[in-house]
Order: sequence, then C-alpha cells, then structure tokens
Amino acid sequence: MRRYRVACVVDHPAQYFAPLFQRLSRLPQIDLTVYFLTDFSASNYYDTGFGVSVKWDVPLLEGYRHEFLPALLPFDQSPSFWKPLSYGISGRLRRGSYDALMVHGYAHNTTLRAIAAAKMNGIKVLFRGESNLINRSLTGSKEWLRYRVLRNLFSKVDGFLAIGTLNREFYRHYGAPEHKIFMMPYSVDNDVFQAGAREARSHREQLRAELGLERDRPVILFASKFQPRKHPDHLLEAYARLSPDGKQEPRPYLVFVGEGELRHRLEQRIGELGWKTIKMLGFKNQSELPRYYDLCDVFVLPSSGEPWGLVINEAMNVGKPVITTDQVGAAADLVRDGENGFVVAAGDIEALSKRLLILTTVPGLAAAMGERSSKRIDTWGLKETAAGLLQALTTAVGTG
Repeated sequence: MRRYRVACVVDHPAQYFAPLFQRLSRLPQIDLTVYFLTDFSASNYYDTGFGVSVKWDVPLLEGYRHEFLPALLPFDQSPSFWKPLSYGISGRLRRGSYDALMVHGYAHNTTLRAIAAAKMNGIKVLFRGESNLINRSLTGSKEWLRYRVLRNLFSKVDGFLAIGTLNREFYRHYGAPEHKIFMMPYSVDNDVFQAGAREARSHREQLRAELGLERDRPVILFASKFQPRKHPDHLLEAYARLSPDGKQEPRPYLVFVGEGELRHRLEQRIGELGWKTIKMLGFKNQSELPRYYDLCDVFVLPSSGEPWGLVINEAMNVGKPVITTDQVGAAADLVRDGENGFVVAAGDIEALSKRLLILTTVPGLAAAMGERSSKRIDTWGLKETAAGLLQALTTAVGTG
C-alpha cells in the first residue's frame, strides 16, 4: 500500500477543517502535515463576521501534525494578500520529501509561493477552494484579467478537489480538464452532529420550556452570521407574511441563532412587529448547535452569493428539511427541491414565505422531508471527502 506524504497550506485553524485533518491523519495511506499562516483563531479571538469574541469549544489542533509558519507581518484582523507575510514554506516543502501539496484557495501570497515551490521540487499540486460562478461581480476587462490569471494558475495544478457541482463548473470554466477534477465533498463530521442530535432529542422539551415555546407549534430556524449576504432580514420579512392579517402573530416560531452586523436592524424590525414568537438567542458554540437544529421543524438559509453553506450539512444531519436559495452552493448537491426541502430564487421573499407556509402547515411533510435529508447527507460526509483526496493522490502521484 502506497503511503502519501501530503503537505497542506491553509490560513488558520477552523472548526470545519479540524475534523477533516483528523480523519485524514488516521488513514494509513496518508502522512499529513498542515501548515497554518496564523494561529489567531486557535484561542479566544474577535470574529469580525459574528461581531463577538469567540473561543470554539471543539478541538482545532488535536489529532494531526501541524505547524504555524513564522511571519514578518502578523495577522491583525485585517487579512489581505500580504498579511500575514509568512515565510519558510519553500524550505519546508523542499526538505519534507512530500508527494503532494494541497492548498485551499488562491487569495494569499504564501499559497502562490507554496505552489511555485512545489512545482520546482517535483511535488504534485492539489487545489481546493470554494469558488463558483454564482453572482459573479467582475465584468469586462476585469473578468478577462481574472480569466487569464486563473487559467495560468490552474495550468500548474495536477488535481482539482471539487467541493460540489458548482465548484466543479468553476474549475472547468477556467480551463481545468475534466480528468483532473476529483470530487472531494464539502462536509462536516456527520457522526458528531448525529450523536449530538440523539443527545439533544431527550432534552428537547426542556429546551422548548426554557425558551417559552408551546409544544404544538412549529419552529423555523436560522443559524448563521447576521451578514447582508446571509439575508436573515429576508427570512424575517417572509415570516411576517405568515401573519393572517399583518398584525396577528404567525403560528410558527422563528428562532435566530447567531450574531453580526445586521442584529440591530433585525431587533428594530422585531420591535416594530411586536410579536413574542420571534426569538433572538445570540451566538451558540459548535457543540451547542445540535440542540437548536433538533428543536426546529425547518431550517432556512436565504443567502445570496454563498459559496457553500455548511450549516445546511449540519441541519440535514439532524434530519431537518431545508429551505435555501439558488445562490447557495450546497443547494445544487444537497437540497432537492420538493424532496428534502425547497430552493427558491435569491431575494424572492414571497416564494420563501409560501414554502415556509407549506412546511409548517401540511401535516407530516416536514418530518418526511427531514428523513430524506438524513438519507442524503449519509452519502456526503468525511468518509467521501477522504476518498476523494485519495483518488486524486492515486491519479496525480501514482501507486508505485
């Protein structure tokens, strides 16, 4: 059996990447070393997206070999192409006798220098990112320049690790040949979320009581950052249209989990409505989330320009139907319209409201769709993600 020595370059420790690195490090076929550009997220830090200080309650650095690259310009919450200005990756790749380099994205100078060093030392380059062709903002000469730059960069890549269908289309658009693209699904630790859901189920009524939710009324959940592109405001307006007369409270509850720059606007609108059926619960840490996914009857992510949306994976692991938009990357692979949820046009508040009404009024529909979510996500986990990387390694590096 061939054992592949793999170096991975990513910007910082993340709650979604750690389970994958741990999984890969347990495989006998892979000898993994992860190089981080900064350690800012490894302890308590200010998350600019949430707008609060965060300390993740899941292990970010355990179970895999890793190293933080030294830097001249440290990360200071204003990341850019040049910050942190890390150094030393070229020597580490040269001395490490690696078979392959896996990079995530292309928006940092260290990543590009790592790719150049890998090519100079005969190391195969595997590229993974989140980009797709949804809601492209560049046009004319800027898009032409991007096209030329990416085609040149991609010509140096030996394997493209597609997180999903739309990401695969992105690689093809910028010149990646089909035989070099391998599906490496964007996934979460399904086992952890499913175990968390089983635990949460036995305490569901206790949580409902704590939040003041009546047992016979459905729950709609949003759990993400309160950012403009996530559009929690669209969900709030869609929910408001569930009122029979614009004044009476809708029968379902609407629960917001998260923090971010739109919080004040949401609170202002909730105050105008004057309804007690809307709950703002604030930021919840990673290990707490299964409780709230389990609590809901339908999960909603109404984003525009969303590269993926891993909260959809999480909600499906807890057996929930999902309503999302056609500008969410995960929708193309995980949400089958009318089967385990609904996909509406981004920004179409009326369509979103109608789907909410269906899922919260038709008896048994949410439960049936939730079961289909569970079956679908069982084929989209870390096992499949690791298998995709192994397939790319086998093809790009070989088996000898």
